[in-house]
Amino acid sequence: MVNLVNTIASLRSKRILLTGDTGFKGSWLALWLAEAGAEVYGYALPPLREEDHFNLLGLRNRIDHFDGDIRDRDQLRRFFQQAQPEFVFHLGAQALVRESYQNPKATFDTNIGGSVNLLECVRETPSVKTLIYVTSDKCYRNREWIWGYRENDELGGRDPYSASKAAAEIVFSAYGDSFFASRPNFGYASVRAGNVIGGGDWSSDRIIPDCFRSIYHNKPIVLRHPKSTRPWQYVLEPLSGYLTLAGALTENPKQFSGAWNFGPHGEANRTVKELAQAMIDLWGSGQINVAQQDSDWHEAGLLHLNCDKSHHQLGWRPRWNFERTATETVDWYRAFLEGQSITQKSIEQIQRYTETIYD
Repeated sequence: MVNLVNTIASLRSKRILLTGDTGFKGSWLALWLAEAGAEVYGYALPPLREEDHFNLLGLRNRIDHFDGDIRDRDQLRRFFQQAQPEFVFHLGAQALVRESYQNPKATFDTNIGGSVNLLECVRETPSVKTLIYVTSDKCYRNREWIWGYRENDELGGRDPYSASKAAAEIVFSAYGDSFFASRPNFGYASVRAGNVIGGGDWSSDRIIPDCFRSIYHNKPIVLRHPKSTRPWQYVLEPLSGYLTLAGALTENPKQFSGAWNFGPHGEANRTVKELAQAMIDLWGSGQINVAQQDSDWHEAGLLHLNCDKSHHQLGWRPRWNFERTATETVDWYRAFLEGQSITQKSIEQIQRYTETIYD
C-alpha cells in the first residue's frame, strides 16, 4: 500500500480526465487528485442538488470541469482533444438500481453506450497511457453464494443496472482484445467495488442518505430489505485501489491490465439493518421501520467480493473496518449539519485515511 503514496506523489502536474466528477465517488476522487497537485479535467452532468459534495467542495473553482453527457460522443471527443489526458478514470454512470427499473433505456444508454463513447475517445487519443474503467460488484451474475465473486466469475444481471454493468464489462474486454492489448505502453483495467458509503452521498433510495434524512427530520428509517447483506466500505477504500492500480499500470501495463475487485474484509459484510442501527447508535437518535414489500423489483440478498488478486498482486488491502467506516460517515454528516467546512472535513478524512496506510 505504500505504492499508493508513491502513485499520488507521481500524479503531480499530470493531466487526468475524470468522468462522473459531480457524483459521489467522482467528487472524492477529483478532490484527492486536486490535493495531489494533478491537472484534473472533469466531465459529467451538472450536480443535482445544492448540497452535493461537488458543490460543497467548490470543485468548479479547483478543476477544469465541463457539464457534459457521456452519451454525447462528439462533445466528449472535443473534451478529450482539449484535455489531452495521460490518465483517464471513467466513473460516469447511472448508478442506482431502482432508477434503472424506472428508466431502463436511459440506464443502458448511459452505462453501455456512454462507456462505448468513452472507450472510443480513449482509442482515438494517443496521449492516454492509463485507463481505469469503473463498473460495479453487481456486474457478476448473482447466485446468492456465501463466498465472494472472483474476477473470472460469470457476468450477468437480473435488473437493468446490473445487466448494464455486466454488458459494460464485456464491451471493455472487447476493446481490450481488439485495440488496447497491442497499443504500446498502454495500461487498462476494469475495477469492481463493493457497496460504497461515506460523506457526501445524497442520492435517493440509498441507505446512508436515507438514514440521515430520516434522522434529521425525526422520522423512522424505512428499510425495504433489512436482511440483505452487502460489503460496506468507505468511499476512500476503492478509490485508493483505483489509484494504486493506476500506478501499477504505469510501471507495468502488461502485467496489471485486466479486471480487479476492491472490497472490504469479510467482517464488513453486514445486513442493511445492522448498518442503519450503527448509524443510529453513533448519531444518538433514530428508529427503524421495516417496509412492506410493495414491489416485484428484484434486489440481491447476498453479495460480496473476493479480493485475493488485489491483495496479493497489488499489495492493496482495506484499511478501515466496519466500525471506523460507520464512525467516519457519521462524522462527515454531523459536520455538514453543524455548518462546518466540508472542504476541510473531506481533506481531513483523506489525510486520516492516508496515515493508516503505514499502520
